[in-house]
Order: sequence, then structure tokens, then C-alpha cells
Amino acid sequence: MRAQSHGKFAQRFRDAGYSSAEIVCPRRRDYDLTRLEDVRRLFKETKPHLVIHAAADIGGIGYSKTHPGSQLYNNTLMNTYVLDESFRAGVEKFVGIGTVCSYPKFTNVPFREEDLWLGYPEETNAAYGLSKKMMLEQSKAYRQQYGFNAVHLLLINLYGPRDDFHPENSHVIPALIRKIDEAVRTGADEIVMWGDGSPTREFLFAEDCAEAVFLAAELYDGAEPVNIGCGDEISIRQLVELVSQLMGFDGRVQWDTTRPNGQPRRQLDVSRAKDAFGFSARTDFTNGLRRTIEWYRTNVAS
Repeated sequence: MRAQSHGKFAQRFRDAGYSSAEIVCPRRRDYDLTRLEDVRRLFKETKPHLVIHAAADIGGIGYSKTHPGSQLYNNTLMNTYVLDESFRAGVEKFVGIGTVCSYPKFTNVPFREEDLWLGYPEETNAAYGLSKKMMLEQSKAYRQQYGFNAVHLLLINLYGPRDDFHPENSHVIPALIRKIDEAVRTGADEIVMWGDGSPTREFLFAEDCAEAVFLAAELYDGAEPVNIGCGDEISIRQLVELVSQLMGFDGRVQWDTTRPNGQPRRQLDVSRAKDAFGFSARTDFTNGLRRTIEWYRTNVAS
């Protein structure tokens, strides 16, 4: 999970009256969650009542395509250890952060939670999606056998200030912002994008995601997974056009069709989140992009 999400989660709980001393956001330099001894030390030292498990080995399509083994290994260990130690430590509630990548490659749009097991995930990110899918099944199993209150949220692609803009690891929006900013700065008249631009994606602003996770932590105790998104989709081609317009780039876009498109479409049915705990995304996509671009230009590109 990206750094901006950790920060937004913590801020949302502070806004609700929790003190900073009550909120712990462990970092890998202090606790390696792929090591059982570190996970046990984390729970011994912090003694949490609520766990929001947002840690993940994650990246964009290029990263997932070249790191399937380490992604599967690292995420499976983290998910298994953190959930099991949450149960053993007597945690009152566990909120597992899952992913849209768990859905089958060809899923009827909009994606409904009931369709999660109707096929195999898109190949380039299957390892990541399957590791999160097993966390959902572990949650259900611990609920059934031990009565442990573990819930699972299926997040769509996130974006916003403080995202990871690394050229190799970033997701599509931060990668696109960086690429266009560099083109504008250098006077380049062309950028190259993967695929053919036809796939669609849905994006959720990080602050809206934090609100959804907070509401689920406070109000949802169900066994079934819940989609978290805005319910709208946009094609990658349209996204490139919009970000280019916002950033003042009027050059050509070259589509490299030798590179993978990824999943053909992504759009969630978000009705369960609204019905179960009253969540609806509030941030207009264009305004969210403007805020993200402004943060990047001020804090990364400057």
C-alpha cells in the first residue's frame, strides 16, 4: 500500500478523536512483516485493539510482470502472519486491505463481490491478486473457526498526493504525471505509453479511501468482502489526454502495442459499501488529478 494511504488512514482516525499515541504505522525499517519474529515483536510492543493491514509488496504493471515470485512470497507471508498474530494477540477487529487485482481477468462490468471466484486474475498481476484473495479466505476461515472479527475490503486503484512516483514501481497515474512533467521540462514532443490505450480503469482519491476504511473499521463486521471505489471508469487513452491537458503537454502519444494492456476493464459495483456503512466517494476526478499534479510539481519535480 502506498505511503499516501498510510498517512491518510492515520489522519482520518486523528480527525475522529484518536490521539497520535494510539495510532501506530509500522515501517519496514523497524518491522519486516515477512519475518514472523518481527510481526510478533510488533504486536508485543504495540498491543493493538484494531489492525488495518495495508502493507503490501506492490507496483505497477511492469513491476508485477517482472516480480511475480517475490510478490507472491512477500504478500502471502505478510498477510498470513499479520492476520494470525492479530487473532493470537486478541485484537478486537482486523481490516484486511485487498485489491481489484483479485477479480477474474474477464469479469462482467461492474464487478460485483459475488463474481470474485468466477475465473483466474489477469496474468500480469495474478500473483499479487491471488495472495490477497487468500487473505480473504483466511479471514473467513478464522471467523468460522474462532469467531474472529476479520473483514476484507477490495480496493480499486488509488491516486493522490504523496504517491510513489518512482519510474519503475509506480502505478499508472503517478507514472503518467512523471512522464508528462519530464516531457514538458525537456521540450519533448512525444511520450510513449504501454499497450493501445483501450483498457479502462477506475481510480479512487486517497482521502476518499481513508474515509472508506475508517467507516468500515467503525461500522462493518460482515464476513463478505466489500468493493471500495467510486464506481466510474475511464480509458487509459482518455486518462492520458486529460492529464496532458492539465499539465500543458500538447505533443504526440505513441502507443507501444508490444507492451501488455493488462486487464481489459475495471469498474466496481460500489453499492455494498454504501448500503453496509454509508460510503460514497466524494472527490471529483479532475480536481483530484489537479491536486496530485500540484503536489508532485511542488515536492518531487522541483
